[in-house]
Amino acid sequence: MALGAQSLAFEMEMNMAHIPVLTDALLEVLDVRPDSAVVDCTFGGGGHASAVAGLLGPSGRLLACDRDPVARSYFDELKRSLSTPAAFYQGDFADTLAEFVGAGEKVDRIYMDLGLSSMQIDTEERGFSYSYDAPLDMRMDPRMALTAADILNGWDQDRLSWLFREFGEERYASRIARNVVRRRAQAPYVRTSELVDTVKASLPAPARFGARNPARRVFQALRIAVNDELDSLKRALPDAAALLKPGGVLAVISFHSLEDRIVKEFFAAQAHPCTCPPDFPVCVCGKQPSMEIVTTKPITPDSHEIEANPRSSSAKLRAARRI
Repeated sequence: MALGAQSLAFEMEMNMAHIPVLTDALLEVLDVRPDSAVVDCTFGGGGHASAVAGLLGPSGRLLACDRDPVARSYFDELKRSLSTPAAFYQGDFADTLAEFVGAGEKVDRIYMDLGLSSMQIDTEERGFSYSYDAPLDMRMDPRMALTAADILNGWDQDRLSWLFREFGEERYASRIARNVVRRRAQAPYVRTSELVDTVKASLPAPARFGARNPARRVFQALRIAVNDELDSLKRALPDAAALLKPGGVLAVISFHSLEDRIVKEFFAAQAHPCTCPPDFPVCVCGKQPSMEIVTTKPITPDSHEIEANPRSSSAKLRAARRI
């Protein structure tokens, strides 16, 4: 089934329970006012947007972004119930934020939820989950050319090993990459189950039979590569900061250490930009802070939220305010 023609798939997805992560904490750090202009960079199923929009009045604005075309249907559904003006922009949020900056836009609040939404994970034919036997796709935007199958069948062993190690933080990256290359010489990779079988066969017994699926890190690495997620985040953060009015807040929910490190280092660079040697008595570089960190430590879900939504367990929320 083509991703562009959604009828049955969308009907199924609309009936799925979408549980946004760290909603209460996000609302607290954002401190949305009725007249706030807010950018939701990763609209998804609209869980966070629904909560945020409930705090906005007719003088506020909600600008929603998502690269997944399915998200527009969720947005249209939400918009019918809103009292605040709202608009949807399909595409990579890094590109959308750059367009906003170029247009001279200024907003009060920006937030990003960098995790996959339920509509992506639980739609089998998207190939995001190792729990289903599905095509090896993993594209958030079906207009993109590169798929997970393209990477598995086209990248050489060294590059695959690097990918699994750097983006998946996979301990057995080299062994998995070697077996991927051996297996694809017999037949190209087409289905997610084929990759899961290769990963399992590449690991020692203790690693194969842990509490979580042993293929999760490889799937993470492929998804990040297919959608160029880390580069998008790196490009988006400076533009997000530039879009904020003084006093405006940028909040980011990440789900793995690679994303969290990028956000943490960006906020630190904005809050402490001085490049003078530590032993200088006064700053001579002239670089002044542009943001102050709101969350000294990342906010994580409590045990009740994790019990209600196990997918929230790795979430971390960081926020900073424009000076």
